[in-house]
Amino acid sequence: MEYGIFGLIILIANIYAIYQVLTSGASGLAKILWTLAVLILPVVGLIAWLIAGPRGGRSVRI
Repeated sequence: MEYGIFGLIILIANIYAIYQVLTSGASGLAKILWTLAVLILPVVGLIAWLIAGPRGGRSVRI
């Protein structure tokens, strides 16, 4: 039961990350890859998504 609250926080954060990925303007392949990364490696995938993941709604075109 020591990791119960920590696990719950990670679960909620992962659900939020997956929702943000699926509603982002990224390509279909990028959405699939980010979702798999978050599902397969919950903590590492979440941190990677926070640093480099697609941002929802804001697509910058140069």
